[in-house]
Amino acid sequence: MDYTIQIEKINQAVGILQEKNVDAWLTFVRETEHNADPALPLISPVNVTWHTALIITKSGYKVAIAGRYEIVNFERMGIWDECIKYDQSIQPALVEVLDRLAPKEVAVNYSESDTAADGLSHGMYLTLQRYLAGKPYQIISAEGVLNALRGRKTPGEVARIRAAVALTDDIIDRITGYLKPGLTELEIAQFIHNEYAKEGVVPSWDHAYCPTVTCGPDSPVGHVSPSDKYVSKAGQTVRIDQGVVLNEYISDIQRVWYLQPAHETEVPAPVQHAFDSVRAAIMAAAAILKPGVQGAVVDDAARSTIVAAGYPEYQHAVGHHIGRTVHDGSTLLGPRWERYGQTPFGIVEAGNCYTLELGVQVPGYGLVSLEEDVLVTENGNEWLGKPQTEIIVVKV
Repeated sequence: MDYTIQIEKINQAVGILQEKNVDAWLTFVRETEHNADPALPLISPVNVTWHTALIITKSGYKVAIAGRYEIVNFERMGIWDECIKYDQSIQPALVEVLDRLAPKEVAVNYSESDTAADGLSHGMYLTLQRYLAGKPYQIISAEGVLNALRGRKTPGEVARIRAAVALTDDIIDRITGYLKPGLTELEIAQFIHNEYAKEGVVPSWDHAYCPTVTCGPDSPVGHVSPSDKYVSKAGQTVRIDQGVVLNEYISDIQRVWYLQPAHETEVPAPVQHAFDSVRAAIMAAAAILKPGVQGAVVDDAARSTIVAAGYPEYQHAVGHHIGRTVHDGSTLLGPRWERYGQTPFGIVEAGNCYTLELGVQVPGYGLVSLEEDVLVTENGNEWLGKPQTEIIVVKV
């Protein structure tokens, strides 16, 4: 088994704890096939069944406490300073370790704003409170730790995301060769699923609506399954939102095609204007996406650009993290709306991998929508794949 990513992230976690002056970070889980903590795959190569405690301290000392039949998985990683097994209850070992480490505060995985930092179930939180009743250490949220740990991609993580993006770019080229009038959204989606199967990969999100396929002006927009009701037609757009999971990391890319009738020599002006406006909004966001910028400010740039072009505001964030999951938590490039909590107020950091995405409806033609994957660098950002710079025209 390859432990490369987990070892990178565990070492990175130590540095983050030191930076944020947090004594210890505890990931406390059980039966993770049922109730998965999004943080667990960052530091563990396997799911667990019994209560398991993974403790990382700012001193660099690391302890794994797991059931007798699972502790070997952590021993094999070669990075935990102690691997402690138990049978009847984890409480004695957990309390003994924390008493010995004597942290002033212990960060655990709960958050009101960031789903990727909210993996501690309420039941497990109550169990932890019972186990640690009367102890001097304070339980705090690990949101700040996990925002940084999940958001700052290591070189190994970036390499895997690049590979997923490159494969998706290749599949996009195959889609261009396949598209023609008369295909239902379901047929297009099945073609893409077949291409995934050839490559031995799975969709980045739910099979039922990855890819999301939008044919023409009447197809519903959003996280919606493809339908046999809507058919690709000459003189209309086809938009596809898709991605793959490759070596545990994902891509998330949207592309738009125009099926050009034989009598046309140019893309219709309303479609071209929409594309140019959407791309301009994405480029406006990219122009200010760099370390130190607040997430909402990046969204402001795209939102004001698309509104100035004569289109309504999009009702979502312009960008989200990608990584192990398609919505990878941490700082959101989004508006200051209550539903997003504090995530739009976070600060962009080097190593963040984001989408930049938005779209507009063109009456009579369909949805024009783009999504690019980008890496934030020390001085700005770079595309992770080949950005769409013009409408992909399929002559019919």
